[in-house]
Amino acid sequence: MALKNSINLGNINQMELQYLREIIGAHQTMANKFDLYANQCQDPQIKQLFKESGQDAQTTATNLINSLK
Repeated sequence: MALKNSINLGNINQMELQYLREIIGAHQTMANKFDLYANQCQDPQIKQLFKESGQDAQTTATNLINSLK
């Protein structure tokens, strides 16, 4: 499940910011891996599952990044 809405992260400390960077990086990695798995998959249902999972991971990463602005 993706983070659908942005959240206010305006008042965070350096340690929290570092944790967020790690979480964002992990979600971007997941998105890339799910896309890779989808491209290698033959079964259409599993392929769709991987695509949706990749999109959710990317949406979460993007929303977290946008929340930092």
